[in-house]
Amino acid sequence: MTAFVFAGLVSTQTFAQSTKVNQSTNVMKVTPVRSDIQINAGESKTVQVTVSNITSSAITVSAIENDFVSGDESGSPALILDEGAYAPTHSLKRFMTPIKNVTIPAGKSVTVKVVITVPKTAQAGGYFGAVRFAPVSSADGGQVNLSPNAASLILLTVPGPVTEKLNLTDFNVQQNGKTGDFFSSPKDIATLIRFENKGNVQEGPFGNISVKNGKKVVYSTDFNTNEPRDQILPDGARRWTVPLKDLGEFGHYTVTATLTYGQKNQTVEVVKTFWIIPQYFVYIAIAAVLLIVALIVFLVLFILKRRRHHVKRPNVSRYRR
Repeated sequence: MTAFVFAGLVSTQTFAQSTKVNQSTNVMKVTPVRSDIQINAGESKTVQVTVSNITSSAITVSAIENDFVSGDESGSPALILDEGAYAPTHSLKRFMTPIKNVTIPAGKSVTVKVVITVPKTAQAGGYFGAVRFAPVSSADGGQVNLSPNAASLILLTVPGPVTEKLNLTDFNVQQNGKTGDFFSSPKDIATLIRFENKGNVQEGPFGNISVKNGKKVVYSTDFNTNEPRDQILPDGARRWTVPLKDLGEFGHYTVTATLTYGQKNQTVEVVKTFWIIPQYFVYIAIAAVLLIVALIVFLVLFILKRRRHHVKRPNVSRYRR
């Protein structure tokens, strides 16, 4: 089974393990980049994909069905390129009807119909795959050219009793990628959020992240609320880095994330505190501590000296009697 991770330029919107797919900017483009569909077991649905030829010559393209798996935790899918291979679980390729080659005139677009038929025996949950388009080279006897290709990703949900379970494995505050509780400046501070999907359907957690200094909210931002939302595939993991803004040069801060996912709106709330203490303040504090220590030492020595002086003085009144 050969898997290839795509991390190209297809859209400003990405989603977990399945959005950053290569688009050939010299040959063609594909829309939509991603389709989220729902099909009941035993039924069919057609997904329409538009393939545009942006060259000055007609091209013939082959439509290739692929499954994909989690490529990494930043949102890149790994397409399974072997013709006879399928994803070990959640395979959409098994439900897809083969598509014939299409010829696209220069500067024109063609709509390709992707027919997906879900068997009656299919279990409820998530399935995902892609339709990849690659030019066919006549010089090589009709062989597919794998270099300039583009893909449209499809995420299918089969309704029914599903298992929805996200585990929040990490919630940290970082500066330039380094986790900590104390920072010397508010520059480049962000929160890292990492989920693992232990269910059998893709999930798109969303919500709000806020930062307080004392009781005052100094920053608030929505998390993963754009449509389509970033998704976490079953058996996969996803991490987000969310910049924290409007922080002061000094203070004790509390960052709170309130996140929701699933059909039943399950809620996850997590809190983390951190300090911003500038270096000059640390130097001043160290100097103040040293000064206090010096004063204490001086006072102790002064008291000891006075006591010794008092002991050495003769008791003159005793002799006067």
